[in-house]
Amino acid sequence: MMSANKVLINIKTSTLCKNISEALVEAILSGKFKPGARLNESELGRQMQVSRAPIREALHQLEEQGLVTHHPRRGMFVVSLNEVDIQKINRLRLVLESEALLLCRSHLTSQSERKLMQQLEKMEKAGTTSAREAIRMDLAFHRTIWSLTGNEFLEKTLSSLTAPLFAFALIKKSPHEQMKMILDSHRPLMKFIQGKIAEEMARQVIYDHVTLRWGSIEEVKQKAGRPSA
Repeated sequence: MMSANKVLINIKTSTLCKNISEALVEAILSGKFKPGARLNESELGRQMQVSRAPIREALHQLEEQGLVTHHPRRGMFVVSLNEVDIQKINRLRLVLESEALLLCRSHLTSQSERKLMQQLEKMEKAGTTSAREAIRMDLAFHRTIWSLTGNEFLEKTLSSLTAPLFAFALIKKSPHEQMKMILDSHRPLMKFIQGKIAEEMARQVIYDHVTLRWGSIEEVKQKAGRPSA
């Protein structure tokens, strides 16, 4: 049986890691740590006056969020994607997310439709006031779609694939750009899932969604291996 002291220690440790994680997120989003910057555990521990253990745990949490990437034998770094990286990820998204839309559509219930609509409306409302919060809701909306596919492997793959992309958008896109992306690009996804857009348009819906956020149609088509219109 676990003692009360042990429970309190776990709570304190958990709270410390959460506080460190939130501080690091704020430092990254505010630009104190630039994309590609190395996050040294020892140095961070000295700055925050804590041991390396909670720093390490907090960095792992940020890695799961896509804000930090781990390079073997080198350490943890703030996520940084170049144009080629972005286009490689989006090329895969065209295939995987169009499949996710089709599966979500086929599994849609009144309850899951209501959940998605609530997320969408909340996200659009947040997008008029807080770009940072809206982009977090953006990822949550996509993850709900993926969770409704009934394919846990597809869900896991998309979560892993896109985490750095969403995190990088949070760092690099201006608040104005973020709000525009949120407000302009998600209604078509919902309409497709609801059956208001023909099934054969699944790839096009994702294609339009991706290009609105990451570049012109000509650029993405060219780099995604599709002919220009």
